[in-house]
Amino acid sequence: MGSEMCIRDSAKLWLVYYWRWVTVVKKTQKVANRILFFTRNFPRRNLLFIGGIFTLLAILSVVPEDEPDRTKLVTEPILVPIEFEPLEIVNNRIDLHWRSEEVGKGDNLSTLFLRAKFSAKDVHEISTSPKGKLLRNLFPGESLRFGTDKDSNLLQVHYVKSPLEKYVYTRQGNKYQAEKRLREPEILLSYREGVIKDSLYLSGKEANLPDKLIMEMANIFGWDIDFVFDIRPGDSYSLLYEDRFIDGEKLGVGNIIAASFTNQKKTFDAVRYTNKKGQSDYYTPEGFSMRKTFLRTPLDIFRISSGFNLRRKHPIHKKIKAHRGVDYSAPRGTPVYAAGAGKVIESGFSKYNGNYVFIQHGQTYVTKYLHLNKRKVRRGQTVKQRQLIGTVGSTGYSTGNHLHYEFLVNGVHRNPRTVKLPQARPITENERVAFRQTVEPMLSQLAEYQDKSQLALVEGNSSNAN
Repeated sequence: MGSEMCIRDSAKLWLVYYWRWVTVVKKTQKVANRILFFTRNFPRRNLLFIGGIFTLLAILSVVPEDEPDRTKLVTEPILVPIEFEPLEIVNNRIDLHWRSEEVGKGDNLSTLFLRAKFSAKDVHEISTSPKGKLLRNLFPGESLRFGTDKDSNLLQVHYVKSPLEKYVYTRQGNKYQAEKRLREPEILLSYREGVIKDSLYLSGKEANLPDKLIMEMANIFGWDIDFVFDIRPGDSYSLLYEDRFIDGEKLGVGNIIAASFTNQKKTFDAVRYTNKKGQSDYYTPEGFSMRKTFLRTPLDIFRISSGFNLRRKHPIHKKIKAHRGVDYSAPRGTPVYAAGAGKVIESGFSKYNGNYVFIQHGQTYVTKYLHLNKRKVRRGQTVKQRQLIGTVGSTGYSTGNHLHYEFLVNGVHRNPRTVKLPQARPITENERVAFRQTVEPMLSQLAEYQDKSQLALVEGNSSNAN
């Protein structure tokens, strides 16, 4: 009997241990499922700590107690506080690994994320975030930089529009906060000069001027100089302009600061000034705008096929008939611009003029544009200077694609190429002091460079003579 009682007691004791083990296994499975839920995003150090706690509890639960005859199993839930910390960057404390993808032809946000091995979910989260619409229109030459943590989770995206402008998208939970960042380039002033032999463009290239500066110089002085017909060999120019740098690398050229152009022994000076409203333009040293009220020519690409002539023989009627305008031959579809600000008083079609547009400029001036292929304005519409009003064509009585342009002063036709154009408004009185303080150092610096160049030229000629 004693041995049977001992066997029964041992069996009961091991049965208790068995059910304890089963209970621990079930709890361990539940805990394991919870651990698996957090393993992807939960910090590894916290996982190791919690895993150690559960392992210790499992060991203690299966160790036999000192009292072998205790048969009741008492369990008590233990609450372990777990603070879930979402993946995000706080004060840039996380070191990121970076990779870049440059926008190519035909690329969009999805293709760039796919190349960088990120999911459609990432694309959705960033595109639906504030300022995410900016990423819908990407252009070749721009780039995206992707910042990930050590577990390859995407935490930050840089949308680089240019070396001076970018947008930074930082993960906050399942969204991104966007921040626009601008950089100011370092600006250094450079000087160039040249003498014209054939054309302004060829001379500019010989002086190592970028095309942008050559065109800007032509636009500045184009109100006073016709660069097609007025240029002569020996004409000269000099200019002071901006060179822009970022992190020691040259970005390119900026604006012309001051310039001088001598045409047929007459010198024109211009200086750039930005007024209190932030508007920039070019002025003479006396404060008069280089910009005139009217463009000298209402289109950019042309050759004069017929000039202003009051006794010209008409090419179609073969009769002597006054030609009260200038014909500018240009390819069909060439843009035609309003010579000045005003109001469209006529826009229509006639047998003789074809498609035409007439613009009234105040009480004194009227400009007329004939034989247009298409009209881009309507009667009664207000237009600005250099606003597109039509395209070159050959409608009406015309022998080829060209623009017939007329300029009327108080109802009398004037030669558009030689008529004296009225000046635009000068610097206002409340800007005079600031204008002088700004432009005088620029003009002095331009003159200093010119003097040094002339001195070097004289010394070079003297040494060659010796």
